[in-house]
Amino acid sequence: MIRLEEDPQEKEPAASAHPLAMVEKSLFESRTVLVFGEVTTELAQATAARLLSLAQQSNEPIRMIVHSQGGHVEAGATIYDLVRFIGPEVKMIGTGWVASAGALIYSAAKKENRFSLPNTRFLLHQPLGGIRGNAADIEIETNQILAIRERLNRIFAEATGQPYEKIAADTDRNFWMTAAQARDYGLVHAIVERASEV
Repeated sequence: MIRLEEDPQEKEPAASAHPLAMVEKSLFESRTVLVFGEVTTELAQATAARLLSLAQQSNEPIRMIVHSQGGHVEAGATIYDLVRFIGPEVKMIGTGWVASAGALIYSAAKKENRFSLPNTRFLLHQPLGGIRGNAADIEIETNQILAIRERLNRIFAEATGQPYEKIAADTDRNFWMTAAQARDYGLVHAIVERASEV
């Protein structure tokens, strides 16, 4: 039988079967990358793929929205390095909470490209690690944690303009900031309420 019109029942499953694919396409077309949840190797891989794909497409700015409680430091460092590695500028937008490795990712953008929504909270702190094993292994792991701590403190000192010694003292314990406090500290450039302000 020949039909001159499309059967709407045939198209409906295809349209409703992949709503996430439509969201992903919309985010890609608007050059927006979401970094939500725990920072893991899987999140770093997915974020790296999006950043590299968008950078290949054009040099137009990319918006990265960060809402993360933190996670694996080196996974966060991967995203941090790639934000700085690609050609397009990345405009960071903090929302919810931007903590620990999430704050590391957020700090990768140039200061003038770091924005925050009004109710965002920020957390800087020293790296955490559960160390077990014999004395030699414990010493090796302790030295690694201290080296990571120094590296993070230097990154945050550069990002905020604060002296290294102040960052080291502030991050000795959990250092929480409101959006306004993070702006005054130098981590946030501007607090925004509308997408048009970014």
